[in-house]
Amino acid sequence: MTYLINNPAEFAADALRGFAAAHPQYVTAVHGGVVRSTETPPGQPALVIGGGSGHYPAFAGWVGPGIGHGAPCGNIFSSPSGSQVYSVARNAENGGGVILGFGNYAGDVLHFGAAAEKLRAEGVDVRIVMVSDDIASNTPDKHRDRRGIAGDLPVFKIAGAAIEAGADIDEAERVAWKANDATRSFGLAFDGCTLPGADEPLFHVEEGQMAIGLGIHGEPGVQDVPMGRADEVADLLFDGIMKEAPAERSGRVAVLLNGLGTVKYEELFVVYARVADRLREAGLTPVRPEVGEFVTSLDMAGLSLTVVFLDEELERHWLAPADTPAFRRGEVPGERAPRTDVYEPGEEAVPPASDASRELAGRLVEVLDLFERTCTDNEQELGRLDAVAGDGDHGQGMCAGSRGGTAAAHRALERGAGARTVLVHAGTAWSESAGGTSGALWGAALTAAGGAFDDESGSDDARTVAALVAGVDAVRRLGGAQVGDKTMVDAAVPFVETLRAEYDRTGDLAAATSAAARAAREAADKTADLTARLGRSRVLGAKSVGTPDPGALSFSLLMEALGGHLGSR
Repeated sequence: MTYLINNPAEFAADALRGFAAAHPQYVTAVHGGVVRSTETPPGQPALVIGGGSGHYPAFAGWVGPGIGHGAPCGNIFSSPSGSQVYSVARNAENGGGVILGFGNYAGDVLHFGAAAEKLRAEGVDVRIVMVSDDIASNTPDKHRDRRGIAGDLPVFKIAGAAIEAGADIDEAERVAWKANDATRSFGLAFDGCTLPGADEPLFHVEEGQMAIGLGIHGEPGVQDVPMGRADEVADLLFDGIMKEAPAERSGRVAVLLNGLGTVKYEELFVVYARVADRLREAGLTPVRPEVGEFVTSLDMAGLSLTVVFLDEELERHWLAPADTPAFRRGEVPGERAPRTDVYEPGEEAVPPASDASRELAGRLVEVLDLFERTCTDNEQELGRLDAVAGDGDHGQGMCAGSRGGTAAAHRALERGAGARTVLVHAGTAWSESAGGTSGALWGAALTAAGGAFDDESGSDDARTVAALVAGVDAVRRLGGAQVGDKTMVDAAVPFVETLRAEYDRTGDLAAATSAAARAAREAADKTADLTARLGRSRVLGAKSVGTPDPGALSFSLLMEALGGHLGSR
């Protein structure tokens, strides 16, 4: 568990503030994360690496000469929002373009992708590299569709070294993907981790068992097996990786044995002693092996093994100097002056609005207040459901998103905003506050719903129906899910189909919304019979059967609340 906290909802922000204060020679805090506190050469590509908090030293701990130029930092186990990624990238970029590097998770793909689009619209050359080293999360022929775990470090270290050596953005991107394709990781856990402020871990491993193929966001393993001795654990991890060893290889490998938070260094050294024996027996030479904590998962009791099959180019960059708060090797040449400029996003503008639209905006804020209360009331249950086959943070994320979105809507309303502007501000803040997949999808839904209104017109039931449909359409478009994938879409599609049919038949918005909400809840409950095909739950396959999808359930709960609210007017 986490012992030292103030407000659990602010844990990640408090930790980041303290980290920046402890390492001013390396990093400067900016909106959404940190960047180097020293200047970078003009025209040098910026390597921006990030993800959710809870994994220190990943990712902020690797910002400095030889590795990263900046790190956007999301909430615990949640991706940073698009605006956070954009802010960090804007501060890191110095004329050479940006490489956005992150582990291959749905929320990160959505948010980093949104930031990339905004940067490209401003003329910045942006490349995306998704680390996908976890062999437990997909088949060998789909290596780039796997999750990213401790392989983040060697991939980003090698890419950063290439940049330090003078690579332009094309060359740096090539080297990064080459490193990713040469990297394999395999992990296991002896017990789960506990979110700050929570009473119980996200999952438990039965005594005498160990969970094979866990994720780093509190996801349980894909298979439980009897607990083994240290040598047996080393053999299991090593043999799993060596099944994918390339037929043609140099015989030289970079090796990381990574502790996930509770397994300590002496235990890791006991395991590495056996790994070293197995490497020698296999005719492999470890090149500057690393044993310690590199990509953690709060206090998870577990470890992972990473092997990078090196060639001459990858080995040169793996051995190159680096100087960051959490990873130092050799001496990076050259003097670097302190940076003097920091981009900070300004407050969004509030355009003029009519009295009628401001009155409608007030009613929309009431709905957002209701959403926030509904999320708070259901936080524990949504987290429990998400912990079965996910990372257990869905309830926390929905609360953070609804809280941030509602606060932004109130501020906009106080400044005289109309209906459209209130929803757009709420969508931006929901995405910013929640991060993760749910943050991106609900942020997009609110923003799209706002597009169905304007800041001139007042209430119109048909327009409200159009706004709800537009929100669901945005979720489908952005997330790419289909009915049957076991996602929020499984509840959202029946909702809009029933809403349209009932409203066309009766013209009664409240009755149509309530009927649609019932259809959504029925569909959400039925997702318990499905096997997840997208998102983090996909990796766990059959473990998701028997449990409804938390995203589908949270959608149906909010729509039930909306239907009740409309009916009471």
